[in-house]
Amino acid sequence: MPGSVTLMQGGRGGSGVYWLELAGETDAFAAYEATAAATGVELLAPGVARAGSVGEGIGRLAYTRAAHEAVARSDATVASAVAALEAAPIDREGSIAVRARNVRNTTSVSTTDAERALGSVLVDRGFTVDLDDPDHVLRALFAAGERADHDAVAGADGGDASTCALGWVAREAAREFAPDPTDRPFFQPGSMAPADARAYVNVAGAAPGRTLLDPMCGTGGLPLESGLVGANSIACDAQAKMVRGTRENLRAYVGDDRGSPEWHVARGDATDLPLVDDAVDCVAFDAPYGRQSKIARHELAELVAGALAEAARVAPRAVLVADRDWRRPAREAGWDVAAAFERRVHRSLTRHVLVLDRE
Repeated sequence: MPGSVTLMQGGRGGSGVYWLELAGETDAFAAYEATAAATGVELLAPGVARAGSVGEGIGRLAYTRAAHEAVARSDATVASAVAALEAAPIDREGSIAVRARNVRNTTSVSTTDAERALGSVLVDRGFTVDLDDPDHVLRALFAAGERADHDAVAGADGGDASTCALGWVAREAAREFAPDPTDRPFFQPGSMAPADARAYVNVAGAAPGRTLLDPMCGTGGLPLESGLVGANSIACDAQAKMVRGTRENLRAYVGDDRGSPEWHVARGDATDLPLVDDAVDCVAFDAPYGRQSKIARHELAELVAGALAEAARVAPRAVLVADRDWRRPAREAGWDVAAAFERRVHRSLTRHVLVLDRE
């Protein structure tokens, strides 16, 4: 017998609910990034979240694949999904296609069987099927298993889940980033993956019409993704070669023509920025790694503490990425820790990500 069914009332788009298909391996972080472009984000099951509304920024997210106008939700079985679709109000016309996904292979559902059964329901309701160029695509996201556990994300309670989210494809994320660091004009070992850089600038608040600062820009991965989402960028680094290299990478992929996002790169000290108070909208930086690191004239702890203090002076929000937890210096610099994530890069490196809001 079919399991539980939730119907989304309203006409086309009228339910005010969207299903998000998440990407990557850390659902809590992906759902948190989605809050940069959606409201009321709540994790439902592995790889699936709900949102109350979505904006144009969905297309700029790193770890969201698509947003779907909700039709119904059921348990993660074909029979339950069919029952949900049969009972759901549908206010659409034209041809359709059904695309089912077994999200991360977390269920035993046959996507072929699901597409056939759900397509039959829609045909019985008067729709024609066009698999090549449909007017509407109904996506069925089947997911089951244990939800992520994180106190900064609604629904991330570690509980068991079984969900089929049925929705019309509304917006798909482009997920187009800068080339891999090794393929850029300027490269240094240890550069951040483009998808990660995109996610961090999104969480910081980079968007068209806003300005992001990276006070330790290195090869420019963060300002590069900031520029590609349409934000203006200011980048600094203590090393002249990093300044030159970041300029080279920004020219190559963001451009410096009229109409492109503005960017400025300068040699500077992250603990003594040449900026007035509240000069930018947000800050994101990747602190140097290594417990014995000494950068320019600063010991690492002194450098990070000073950079956090300066970031709090020039912006209301910051994202700090590092190889350890810098929460205490962040609080001492005047920040509230809105969220903290640990993201494994490889066996010998786990990145600690702090999302900071000024007190």
